[in-house]
Amino acid sequence: MGADMDRIAALEGVSPQFVESLYEQYTADPSSVDEGWQQYFDALEAGVGKSGPSWARADWPLRPDDDLTTGLDGSDMFIEDASKPAPAGAKLSQEDIRAATIDSIRALMMVRTYRVRGHLMANLDPLGLEERKVHPELQPETYGFGPSDMDRPIFMDGVLGLNTATVREILEILKRTYCSNLGVEFMHINDPEEKAWIQRQIEGRDKEIQFTDRGKIAILNKLIEAVQFERFLGKKYTGTKRFGLDGGEAMVPALEAVMKTGGQFGLDEIVIGMPHRGRLNVLANVMAKPYRAIFNEFHGGSFKPDDVQGSGDVKYHLGTSADREFDGNKVHLSLNANPSHLEAVNPVVIGKTRAKQEQKKDTKRETTLSLLLHGDAAFAGQGIVAECFGMSGLRGYNTGGTVHFIVNNQIGFTTSPQFARSSPYPSDVAKMVQAPIFHVNGDDPEAVTYAAKIATEFRQTFKRDVVIDMICYRRFGHNESDEPAFTQPLMYAAIKNHPSVVKIYADRLVAEGVITAEKFEQMENEFISYLEDEFEAAKEYRVNKADWFEGKWEGLGLADKDHEKRRAETGVSEIMLREVGEQITSYPEKFNIHRTLKRVLDAKHKMFEDGQGFDWATAEALAFGTLLREGYGVRLSGQDCGRGTFSQRHAVFVDQKTEDRYIPLQDINPDANFTVLDSHLSEFGVMGFEYGYSMAEPNSLTLWEGQFGDFANGAQIIIDQFICSAEAKWLRMSGLVLLLPHGYEGQGPEHSSARLERYLQLSAEDNWQVANCTTPANYFHILRRQMHRPFRKPLVMMTPKSLLRHKRCVSKLEDFGPGSQFHRVLWDDAQDANSGSIKLKSDDKIKRVVLCSGKVYYDLLDERDKREQDDTYLMRVEQLYPFPAKAIAKEMKRFKNVESIVWCQEEPRNMGSWSYIHELLEELFTEIKLPVTRPVYAGRTASAATATGLASKHAAEQEALIDQALTV
Repeated sequence: MGADMDRIAALEGVSPQFVESLYEQYTADPSSVDEGWQQYFDALEAGVGKSGPSWARADWPLRPDDDLTTGLDGSDMFIEDASKPAPAGAKLSQEDIRAATIDSIRALMMVRTYRVRGHLMANLDPLGLEERKVHPELQPETYGFGPSDMDRPIFMDGVLGLNTATVREILEILKRTYCSNLGVEFMHINDPEEKAWIQRQIEGRDKEIQFTDRGKIAILNKLIEAVQFERFLGKKYTGTKRFGLDGGEAMVPALEAVMKTGGQFGLDEIVIGMPHRGRLNVLANVMAKPYRAIFNEFHGGSFKPDDVQGSGDVKYHLGTSADREFDGNKVHLSLNANPSHLEAVNPVVIGKTRAKQEQKKDTKRETTLSLLLHGDAAFAGQGIVAECFGMSGLRGYNTGGTVHFIVNNQIGFTTSPQFARSSPYPSDVAKMVQAPIFHVNGDDPEAVTYAAKIATEFRQTFKRDVVIDMICYRRFGHNESDEPAFTQPLMYAAIKNHPSVVKIYADRLVAEGVITAEKFEQMENEFISYLEDEFEAAKEYRVNKADWFEGKWEGLGLADKDHEKRRAETGVSEIMLREVGEQITSYPEKFNIHRTLKRVLDAKHKMFEDGQGFDWATAEALAFGTLLREGYGVRLSGQDCGRGTFSQRHAVFVDQKTEDRYIPLQDINPDANFTVLDSHLSEFGVMGFEYGYSMAEPNSLTLWEGQFGDFANGAQIIIDQFICSAEAKWLRMSGLVLLLPHGYEGQGPEHSSARLERYLQLSAEDNWQVANCTTPANYFHILRRQMHRPFRKPLVMMTPKSLLRHKRCVSKLEDFGPGSQFHRVLWDDAQDANSGSIKLKSDDKIKRVVLCSGKVYYDLLDERDKREQDDTYLMRVEQLYPFPAKAIAKEMKRFKNVESIVWCQEEPRNMGSWSYIHELLEELFTEIKLPVTRPVYAGRTASAATATGLASKHAAEQEALIDQALTV
């Protein structure tokens, strides 16, 4: 390996002419060239000297070996000396060494070029539509080798596994390795060990792609299953959308190879994500989902039992799980359900994989693999692909590499490749992380299977991403009722006359004598007969068990339909609170703490001494710490989470002299993980990752935080297609928490609103929780409630900015203690005699009730008290969804003589809670027979932008809406 890499590495980025000119200088005066080149040429000449000149023949001159001939030959000058063997040839002249060395340099340059550019001449397109011109750098003439030089031996010094070889043999190996049905891109990798590993796998005299007869028949079997399954569906359900794999069926035996090879290398679990094309085939022929179950879904049957609620989804979006066994190695497979939004499932799969690795304490990333299938247009076009590559090597997100399999149909719906990407291949984005890329012809199932095997071995060896780009075609349109010839007439004329991959491969095996044509026909007929039996069985098929609440989810269940029974005991003993408090305010003795942080910690110490004044960040740390003490994990991820966007959290202390990091919460419980991560600058990818993590780990509080709440719209696909709807569509639950800083403080349109209205618009069918809390204690309890209820629902939290340090936004130690809990509705501070607020009139004399949510409460409170408006009651709706009807009704019934009910919000009228809540409030007030049933709006007027960018205008608007709420 060493010699090979040294010889080739020295030639990186230089031309043959340059190296030869250097060698000419070296032969004239070795000291005239750089020391590195001196050593290179010294070693090369030494090797040439040992092997003789490139034109020397070991069998010349001819040595007569019989006594008669030697006796009659007067010119015979051979002197026998049994003790001393004759030299192989005459001593080489300096000119001989020079010529042989130049031959070696040119041959090595040619090898390097084939390694870099050989894929450009590989036979990759099954349809032959692309004319691959001969690349001049891959011609032997470029390196000075003409027709008369083809059989001259060249000293190779171990490159290609050869000591010496003829130019003809070198070219034969290079073309077979790099220009056949498999083309490999790996010279962009910086790590010499990784490059050398790939070379050892594919280069050399004996490195042809070879399978045993048994292996070939196994490949053929999977092709029969894949092809005939698609044909069967096409015949039985003509015109029905199925997004078939037709044209790319070689993927099925390749996926089997990933699983089999992975099992041999220690894998016991593979998490799979894929688009809708080919999903039914994978479900049936890879995941072993019963054919009858799939046929039943085509008949209109459900994937879930009839008594399980939910909207469901189309059959080509569904996932499943299965256990497969290969050579005695059991591998658990789970295929994630996903929407039509291509590539959106990628970060979900990767996050789920990371969670499973942590559950197994698999720090070497050896037992669980993420396997992602892609379309060519989506892999090149969707930015989430690059976001996931960007995460692949990061602390906290690394999964030890993903195997990517691109089903390269050479088309995206109606868009041809030249309009779909700017780079030669859809896989080029993978070069950003130096992933090796195996391009392979989809009509050669052996080459595809071989590529999958090598790719899996690479991932298991180096724990890095790897890409298989299978160039194939799409036999029908985007779906089976689509007409593709409108836009690609030439391609589809070629496809119409192109035989299937199973026909091509069967003919090849017949020609090789592996099977007979009759045997192939028998294999096909037996499988078709089996499908017919399954088709009949589908008519009576019923799903008897929902695929949820298993494994890590065991013991959890559905939420009680009575919301009043969902309360959780979230209060904590004072002893535990103080122990956690001691931990989060301490640091190692020799740690050089930042002086401002020290003041913050001293202030926290005082909170525990006085039992009051607990701010938002301290309440959060107490929630995390107490959950950790109870054995739950906590994982917080997002941009700048360690310190917090507003310098409020300080979950990570940084030594001011060494930059060593100290994370106090990591020392709370050695058996519970606390992870806080400053993610890379991505919302879509990181939120998807955390959602996937939460799906696999229900016993960890998993949180994603936006730097500002409105940045979450960069991950809108994850919110819309997964978080808010996965339970209804796919029976998939999550307890993910979204922390979205929200509040109007004059910071402009991009740093004010977390777009609360969007989450409320998505709220239905008890799909999640949306909250906008106003006290540190309520925030503490809602976080702990996520883990302490026997079910999981996502939580969308509007979190504060200015309230982080607001003098009135504080809680007492007793508010976290035994018997305390989360309140969906909070009372007016004036009810607490020690709050510093004015004394209100009795309930029957309250004339105005202002309902609100979030930070605006404190603005209302200050102004109401300033005006001494003692007939106005302020009520906070802390949980907006599920709508707390009973809690609001209970409080509102107190005010028998109310004359005005106001909903006040900071957001414009077309945003915030108003559109969601005003009808719910009116229905409720009508039901409980209040004297006033219709709430009045107080807030900003409707607006295209969320907020003004002018501080003076913001102040005027804020003053006006507060006045409106108290006077309208």
